[in-house]
Amino acid sequence: MSVLEGKVVIVTGGGNGIGRAVALLAAKEGASVVVNDLGGGVAGADSSPAPAEAVAQEIRDSGGNAVSNAGSVTDFDAVMAMREQAVATFGGLHAVIHSAGNIRDAVLHKMSPEKWQSVIDVHLTGGFNLCRATMDLFRGQNEGAYVLFTSGAGLVGSFGQANYSAAKLGIVGLARTAAIEGAAKGVRANVISPSAMTRMTEMIEPKNDSIASYAERFRKMSPDQIAQAAVALASPHARDINGQIFGVRGNEVILISQPRPIRTIGRLEGWTPQSMLDHCFPALKSSFVSMDSVMSLYPYDPV
Repeated sequence: MSVLEGKVVIVTGGGNGIGRAVALLAAKEGASVVVNDLGGGVAGADSSPAPAEAVAQEIRDSGGNAVSNAGSVTDFDAVMAMREQAVATFGGLHAVIHSAGNIRDAVLHKMSPEKWQSVIDVHLTGGFNLCRATMDLFRGQNEGAYVLFTSGAGLVGSFGQANYSAAKLGIVGLARTAAIEGAAKGVRANVISPSAMTRMTEMIEPKNDSIASYAERFRKMSPDQIAQAAVALASPHARDINGQIFGVRGNEVILISQPRPIRTIGRLEGWTPQSMLDHCFPALKSSFVSMDSVMSLYPYDPV
């Protein structure tokens, strides 16, 4: 069974890495694909239509349907043009898989506003633009799926990546709201936290043994493994899955918890700053989340 037979899908970041794997698999599973990629480097510099067109041509050469698009997800008008290209070329649109990304790492006290904004624009504003440009279409046809990408850096935090971490956690909030608002109209939004060797993860610098071991695990994981989950979640056969976060690393699929209250302490007479320090925080401390980094999430080789 082809899980996307007859559907039309936009894949951002489709020229390389996870996005390329997703675009190729979506086409193999029967979808007509708009392969979007700005064609820049991992820092977002420069642009070229060549990467997106190369993937679209590969799909066509294999007997599938695909067109390329080199617009920037940071530009709302360009995203609207993506939507219109899908409808004009293939007669509709049923899913958006947003894997476009960039990184501009720096420790927080040295991060420039430009580095901050660049990463927020691609990951988070790009996600908003895609949802905003297509939500009314999806609602009107009572069908639509968003597959957005978060990261362990967003879920846990990551040294030197305040911009990336903030954007990736923001995507979770965006997806949850899209899922809640779209549910009554058959519109779904789910999130994947991927682990795979890509151009971005190849930039991890092995500054110590722990980081080197962390980077080595990524080399054992392929973008093709991430694509399986992304395409499955985009499929109408996953219509009962909405608002969830899935980790994918190698052949493992992990359902990830979401923030919910875990303990409560009350004081009938109310709190003061001093009583907070003396009683409230000490009472809750045993349930505090540890300060472990993203590297501690999966301290073992993938399956």
